[in-house]
Amino acid sequence: MVRVLIAGVLAFLISILVAPRLIAYLRARAYGQHIRAEGPRHHIVKAGTPTLGGLVILAALAVAFLSVSHYTTNALLVFFVTLSCAAIGFLDDVIKLTHKRSLGLSGRWKLVLLAGITVVVAFVTEHRDFSTNVYLPVVNGELPLSWAWYGLLFFIIAGTASAVNFTDGLDGLAAGTGIIAIFTFTAMAVIAWVRSGAPGSRNEIYLDLSIIGAALIGGIVGFLWYNAWPAEIIMGDTGSMAIGGALASFAIVMKTEFLLLLIGGIFVIETLSVIIQVFTFRYMGRRVFLMAPIHHHFEMKAWSETKIVVRFWILCAILCALAFALYYRYYFQFFRS
Repeated sequence: MVRVLIAGVLAFLISILVAPRLIAYLRARAYGQHIRAEGPRHHIVKAGTPTLGGLVILAALAVAFLSVSHYTTNALLVFFVTLSCAAIGFLDDVIKLTHKRSLGLSGRWKLVLLAGITVVVAFVTEHRDFSTNVYLPVVNGELPLSWAWYGLLFFIIAGTASAVNFTDGLDGLAAGTGIIAIFTFTAMAVIAWVRSGAPGSRNEIYLDLSIIGAALIGGIVGFLWYNAWPAEIIMGDTGSMAIGGALASFAIVMKTEFLLLLIGGIFVIETLSVIIQVFTFRYMGRRVFLMAPIHHHFEMKAWSETKIVVRFWILCAILCALAFALYYRYYFQFFRS
């Protein structure tokens, strides 16, 4: 457990010390956020806020995790997916900055690159003899997917990365909900490690997953110090895609795919609001929400930005607590060595 604490503290210190230097660097070169014309009008004040803040999180994660990790395959897979999704987000951010617009990498290319990540994950899980069944708590049964499980991998990775990206629209929203969600997976990994055997014979996979989870949390907490309203820096797609990739890969390697619906519940709600808005406007000629994603709907109803963010944090915490309770009650039989 000492390694877990070291990873979290080290990542936090790196993040909170590196962020001011990155902010100064980005400001000096005018690498600021471009605001969508169709977004809320008052967001114009955010224009020019330094972006690419996800680089702070990634730097803290890499140094902290690689310093104390046991380099197990599962943790390295989480690390790979996180960095790979971040790379896609970084490319998106660079295109926006280069062309000085709010539109970056096309959705089609994002899906192609995410499919490439999925192929690597599928290859590793195939050779590590991962089960292609999805466990369903409460009913205490397994859903056999066979080859369809590899399609589910793409849906989980692409869907979660995109969902966190949708959520990153208010100061501290994606970072705060990301911390809560990753903390839940980290707590699950710690419990699984403790329950996996007697001291000295415990499964190091869960300890390594706890380490990378703690490193991510430390990095995001340090970033949130500067991202809280009014934000001094924005994580950009680099950070939001990284968080989404991390959550997806945790769910995959821990075989908790179903629980991701609860742990990432806020991100699911944000994505559904966009889907509903597009569908109803295109086929019914009307809008359900004043603006999508749904956090903008509440902005249009005159909720303050901080009120929306804090309430979404609370809802995220409730959903994650429910997921943890289900994990504690039903999943231990699958996580013993």
